[in-house]
Amino acid sequence: MIVYGLTIILLIFLSPLVTSFIKMIKMYLLYKKPIPIFQGYRDFSKLLSKEMIISKETSSITRIAPYLVLSPLLLILFFLPPIAGGEYYVSFIDAFTITGLISLSTFFLMILGLDSASSFGGLGSSREAFISALVEPAMILALFSVSMMGNNLGLGQASVNLNNDFPYAHMASYLFAAISFFILLIAENGRIPVDNPETHLELTMVHEAMILDLSGFYLMLIESAGSIKFMIFASIFASLFMPFGLHLPIFLGIIVFVLKIFFIAILVSLLEVNTAKLRLFKVPNLLGIAIVFAFLSLITFYVLGA
Repeated sequence: MIVYGLTIILLIFLSPLVTSFIKMIKMYLLYKKPIPIFQGYRDFSKLLSKEMIISKETSSITRIAPYLVLSPLLLILFFLPPIAGGEYYVSFIDAFTITGLISLSTFFLMILGLDSASSFGGLGSSREAFISALVEPAMILALFSVSMMGNNLGLGQASVNLNNDFPYAHMASYLFAAISFFILLIAENGRIPVDNPETHLELTMVHEAMILDLSGFYLMLIESAGSIKFMIFASIFASLFMPFGLHLPIFLGIIVFVLKIFFIAILVSLLEVNTAKLRLFKVPNLLGIAIVFAFLSLITFYVLGA
């Protein structure tokens, strides 16, 4: 229990570091001067010291929503598969619960964008709803499929089972689910090619459009939620689709897990540098691929047993 509590603190602490690491790798690959890897912590400290300016057109939702965006994501941290030692807090949390909590956070973010009473906020909320509606079914199918390969609907126990007995006989289904979930990791975290997290152009932005009117502490909460959300997806991918390291001593297991997270961050950086952002109405094609691969994973597992 103590170990699991410490791992949750570790995930929260690492989330700004991983986000800064992705930016640093991208700038290095683009032959620009890279930012310091601890830039995320500096940005959060600056936001804490800045004044909060709230438009008079907004309601009390703007003051409440940032906490509601962050809260479901913090709750998910208690439900994640173990990262070391095979210890986990809740064993019966399945794909529907994880997807529902992520969708709840997204819902409050969309409400926040709409409450700003600006055209940008409504634009971003509309686009976010459009993308989330396509992400959720694929995510449920992919997590459900890999849970079945782990012989347990609970993600925590499924991760332990995959680590103990890797499903070599179902490698095709496993790879289909991994491809689907990686696409969802990109889409749900607003990375290229679905969204550009560094743009402020009204023709392209999705996530940034919903938080343009925020500043100070509220903006820090939203940025923290974004970092933690990426850590949640990266942690699930590392635990379910890179299932090794649980049998190591706890200290070594944590080091292996951190290395897996940074490896995923490097993959995301390479993808963003080498691809262009898709037009909004091309995004369903990409997410449709994720749905097809997730569905193929289930069909291949149940029908062909491969």
